[in-house]
Amino acid sequence: MAVVRQRLEVLGAMAMMTGRVFSRAVRPPYDWGALVYHTEFLGVRSMPIALLTSTFAGLVISLQFGFFLARFGVQYTVGRVVVLTLFRELAPVLTALTVGARIGSGMAAELGAMTVTEQVDAIRALGADPLRKLVVPRVLACLLVMPTLTVLADVIGLGAGALVVNMQYAISFELFFQGALDAVLMTDFVSGVIKGAIFGVIIGLVGCFKGLTVEGGTEGVGRATTQTVAITSVSVCLADFFITKITLYF
Repeated sequence: MAVVRQRLEVLGAMAMMTGRVFSRAVRPPYDWGALVYHTEFLGVRSMPIALLTSTFAGLVISLQFGFFLARFGVQYTVGRVVVLTLFRELAPVLTALTVGARIGSGMAAELGAMTVTEQVDAIRALGADPLRKLVVPRVLACLLVMPTLTVLADVIGLGAGALVVNMQYAISFELFFQGALDAVLMTDFVSGVIKGAIFGVIIGLVGCFKGLTVEGGTEGVGRATTQTVAITSVSVCLADFFITKITLYF
């Protein structure tokens, strides 16, 4: 019972912090400088891993689907399958799992170090709000970064898929992209972008919460970092299920 109560207390604290963060995010003043800095730090520096992930995802799924569709003589439809798989699932989820692990663990380590060295307490002593100064810019940056990286993953993954099926199955780029355009709808694209935005908020909130609630000195920072990766991965997969269930009806 003690463990259950502890988990419920953590969830309650997380929910309270989420409400406070959103209430501060919609009220001025806005720290545009911090937002730009964290967007560059979290987004631009995460582009290499996002590009690599989306490239190999597009290569693998195109190769696999092309192989199986060739058994039925309809390998020319591979573009339709690849674009739907990328736009709705693989691009947002893989980007969140790979880039999110980097972003979330980095925020947890940074804020955790500030917590154990009492820098967060110093901010409170100076009369400033740690949530507004430290958490809100990071969460908003994640909200902007993840959908952008998801769109980038869509484009790169689709291009890589077209390249591999052209080389492996002699399917022209025109046929591949024509099939993709015939199958995809705007809702398929938008649903993936929405997933990216929601995943970004989850990653930002979990990373900041674990960083601000570190206990046990430097060892606690290490634990918070690894816990952030695990929690964000599970949360992203869980959120993906419910978002998919909702967006399938639109």
